[in-house]
Amino acid sequence: MSAITTASPNSLASSAPGASRGFFLHTLRTIWRHRLGRVAVVLLTVLLVCAVSAPWISPYDPTAIDYEALLEPPSAAHWFGTDELGRDILSRIIYGATASLQVMGLSIALALVFGVVIGLTTGYFGGWYDDMVMRIMDGLLAFPMMILALAIVATLGPDLINAVIAIAIVNVPGFARLVRGQVLVLRDAEFVQAAESIGMSNLRVLARHIWPNVQSNVIVYASLKASAALVTESALSFLGLGVQPPTPTWGSMLAMSMQYWDAWWMGVFPGLAIFFTVLALNFLGDALRDALDERLND
Repeated sequence: MSAITTASPNSLASSAPGASRGFFLHTLRTIWRHRLGRVAVVLLTVLLVCAVSAPWISPYDPTAIDYEALLEPPSAAHWFGTDELGRDILSRIIYGATASLQVMGLSIALALVFGVVIGLTTGYFGGWYDDMVMRIMDGLLAFPMMILALAIVATLGPDLINAVIAIAIVNVPGFARLVRGQVLVLRDAEFVQAAESIGMSNLRVLARHIWPNVQSNVIVYASLKASAALVTESALSFLGLGVQPPTPTWGSMLAMSMQYWDAWWMGVFPGLAIFFTVLALNFLGDALRDALDERLND
């Protein structure tokens, strides 16, 4: 996994308010110049198109049972074969992308929002608030991510929303610690002290002077944690604690394939879907890291 770049106080101070203008456009250009970045963009674009247009591009109903096509290997009629109920594997993978991306995207978005707010406020204000909140974050980090997610879902009950909540909770501490560490450096920077000296409110200091210098590392970190979130969602579905049937998910398809070793296609194709998605997200993280390095060097 790629390391997150940490800028020095001087380089951060030089990128005072307004320096982040055009950041996203510059990042996109840098990603496209990156060979692995182009691969990531293509793979993720294909995945997103499949997820959004699943009802129109899927060759079959993913829940339709066909007793005349049980456990058929890949063929012209069923490119990825069929499962134990005659359901088309390709159609289920396409629809599974929708569920998997929903859980991954929503959980990382929630973790990012709450983690950034916690990191900004604890790092900037410090004191008893920082001590109390960060001890809670340390407590969450003491548990392995998968074990904690399993415990939360087992408590709340298995479904899509609870899977999102569980994966978000286990990822909040990472975002919070990343942001807090950078805020501790930034709050003593000259441009932050200058803003405070003219009476700018704490909220405006955080929004206009500190957040723009933190956001790039947060974006890189989010891209890397997205792949971990996808693996966690797949594991929860594999164990029957994620999105529930009849909605297909890649993890639940892998779980069912364990009962049919001779039908290799039942496990191989969902596994490849997970593999290439995680690979693309990690490639994207590498490209984003390089974009960040280039921006700081400039």
